[in-house]
Amino acid sequence: MKAKRPVSMAVTGLAAAAVLVGLPMCAAAGNSAPTGGAGAAVGAAELPKVNMAAVLKAAQIDPQRPDQTLTDGAAKHVRKVERELAERGVLEQKYVDGHYGTATLEAYSAFQRSLGYDGLAANGIPGHRSLTALGDRAFDVTHIVQPGKRVTYDGATFNKRTKDMLLESQRLTGVTFDVEQGSYNPGGDPTSAGTHDGGGAVDLYVDGMSPKKRTEVVRAMRKVGFAAWYRSPEQGDWGPHIHAVALADPDLSEPARAQTGDYYLGKNGLANDLPDDGPKVKPIRTWEGYQRTH
Repeated sequence: MKAKRPVSMAVTGLAAAAVLVGLPMCAAAGNSAPTGGAGAAVGAAELPKVNMAAVLKAAQIDPQRPDQTLTDGAAKHVRKVERELAERGVLEQKYVDGHYGTATLEAYSAFQRSLGYDGLAANGIPGHRSLTALGDRAFDVTHIVQPGKRVTYDGATFNKRTKDMLLESQRLTGVTFDVEQGSYNPGGDPTSAGTHDGGGAVDLYVDGMSPKKRTEVVRAMRKVGFAAWYRSPEQGDWGPHIHAVALADPDLSEPARAQTGDYYLGKNGLANDLPDDGPKVKPIRTWEGYQRTH
């Protein structure tokens, strides 16, 4: 991963943004819609649009890139976000470039903290509430991604979006999934290196699955919007399992975010940085993209 770029973390006066759109100071970054639309104070004037799904895609991929390549279809939306971050003094003007790299990731985290968020809600990944607050009188948010409330599936905790993705993957394969580890599980399994600390992450037992069936399950999970891989004991200190992370989940932990970026870039999501060893599914779609096409 490339070295982090320096960024000013000044946040003076940013808390006022939460008041302007009626946000509770301790609200989660992406779990529920705000009570008022961005730009309501300007009446009928139409504001520029920021595609949240596109920004989320760049926020996953760009920090993993070895260069400043822009993510297709996302740069113009990222640039609008960066302009507002610069206006608020948390991003240097030279980084208003459409590349959601480490400087932008850290600047967005600073903005989230200025709204009173902490933990996962200040992970640098835009949630609906924080993005709406940033866009007040500057842009409207479209293509909204919501993780939904926390729910239980097979005894483990997930957000509703991830559970829906698992249920659809299960339907496509005819396999009843056996969950080894869910999401929002800080410190649960030390071999996970923090991947399951946030939302969107799941490990599945593969006992009794043939290699062909394992591949079928991984392919189905990728089809519905997971970055998914079969993990073998030869790859690390763990038993055989399927590991998956939901693309574009605003609640991702930092390690999970890095894995989704690696998946987009054709890598295996492990520290060895090797090429992707799973079944190829093109185009790569998020859950929302899958729903639009099926």
